[in-house]
Amino acid sequence: MDIAEGKYYFTADVHMGMTDDPEGLRQKAFVDFLHSLPEGAKELHLLGDIFDFWLEYKDVVPRGYVRVLAALAELVERGVKVFFYPGNHDWWVTDYFEKELGVTIVHDGWSVIEIGGRRICVGHGDAPGASDFRSRFFFWLFRNRFLIAGLKTLHPRFVFWLARKWTASSRSKHEKYVKRMGHDVTQTGIYRFADDFGRKRAEAGEPGIDLYIFGHIHTSARVAVPSGGELLILGDWSDGPQYLCL
Repeated sequence: MDIAEGKYYFTADVHMGMTDDPEGLRQKAFVDFLHSLPEGAKELHLLGDIFDFWLEYKDVVPRGYVRVLAALAELVERGVKVFFYPGNHDWWVTDYFEKELGVTIVHDGWSVIEIGGRRICVGHGDAPGASDFRSRFFFWLFRNRFLIAGLKTLHPRFVFWLARKWTASSRSKHEKYVKRMGHDVTQTGIYRFADDFGRKRAEAGEPGIDLYIFGHIHTSARVAVPSGGELLILGDWSDGPQYLCL
């Protein structure tokens, strides 16, 4: 795999473990991507839905990702800082990635970081994209700690079976959503969030955002934000590796 030389990498929506990817092609491509990061790489930002479903129990994690986990651990050992921003499909991480792999988990809906003097707002996109009642309800539901605790009282085999059913349904609804909006990112909650976020920072006397980087809607896009900066949406891995290199 030929990969652009750079120091900071961002990717999202790999959705490894999909039921309609029985050969595990996405996982193979993701492992190749991790192995291909150059020696000069400093940071890797995984912007959510890297897994089609991930839920940790105290003593149980999903099977089938040994090579992925090993590749992430190797990157950390090389000195690459790896940040994982859980998405709506893999929100249910606890401490496995941090303790076993050295990966930093960022549970905030979005985070402002600085790279090369540029202020960058990053995240998965489901939090800022939750602009309607239905989206806000499911955002709350999937993050409710009491519901999550109740879910973990069930046998993993049942929970993972249920999860596969849910992820397939979620993808189907998402495809209809993308078709309805016509791939126009300016009609999304993420775009409105970026514009409002920039305006609120300006009103508070805070420095503006130069770049917004999100995933979630599976449609790559690059547009100017009215309140300042640019919005970059990372595409999903349905047509091969998708990533941003700075």
